Amino acid sequence: MKVRRSERLIDMTRYLLERPHTLVSLTYFAERYASAKSSISEDLTILKKVFQARGTGILETIPGAAGGARFIPYILKEEAQTFIEEMTTKVADKSRVLPGGYVYLSDILGQPDILRQVGRVIATQYLNQKIDAVMTVATKGIPIAQSVATYLNVPFVIVRNDSKITEGSTVSVNYVSGSSERIKKMELSKRSLTEGANVLIVDDFMKGGGTINGMKTLIEEFDANLIGITVFAEASFVGNRLIDDYTSLLRVTNVSDSDKAIKVIPGNYLEKVFGAEA
Repeated sequence: MKVRRSERLIDMTRYLLERPHTLVSLTYFAERYASAKSSISEDLTILKKVFQARGTGILETIPGAAGGARFIPYILKEEAQTFIEEMTTKVADKSRVLPGGYVYLSDILGQPDILRQVGRVIATQYLNQKIDAVMTVATKGIPIAQSVATYLNVPFVIVRNDSKITEGSTVSVNYVSGSSERIKKMELSKRSLTEGANVLIVDDFMKGGGTINGMKTLIEEFDANLIGITVFAEASFVGNRLIDDYTSLLRVTNVSDSDKAIKVIPGNYLEKVFGAEA
């Protein structure tokens, strides 16, 4: 049964949004809606203009017999800046200060609307890069990794500090905690990554960078490639940070246990993604 254009546009939008970075052929849409390919092409042109005007993402249209459409989500600079400013205000609450200079973020990163935006913001940075997997360490980085992986439409893998029988054979490495300078161990299932995979590391909070440096070592053990590192928040660190090439959405510049003072500013995300003028 032939579908009216208004219905096609609604269903095509939903279909594409649910399958980012996936090429959907004109033939598939034509058969799905019992419509001519010329009509489908016109529909895609409409969606392309609307997605771009609203800052929803890019709708790539590929001509030819094997052509179709691919939706690539992103966020505009103005929207990303507004979101990051809102997060600085939320995090800069003295009740969030924890012993040792840490900041309580679990409630913020447990909210679906915030997680969606975090995933979209981070995915935008890697818009034009091939990512095969998103990596994080258990447990607080998991929601972020899942959100980013959803927008990139790739698997996410979880590094653990203890053995799980359900993980099967694992690869383990020792690493030095950047903040405590203690030797720790982390491991990842051998089935999680393939040789040559392009991996993005994400995490919720970074101090000395020891945990992330451990994940870098794991990626090397798999003969995979590190594409980038992005954290929700970083803390100012006295000493030699083990990671120097990374992106942060927020930067905690001062945390005081004694008077519960905390100062938060935007991280380097806007500059790295949108340029120096950001």
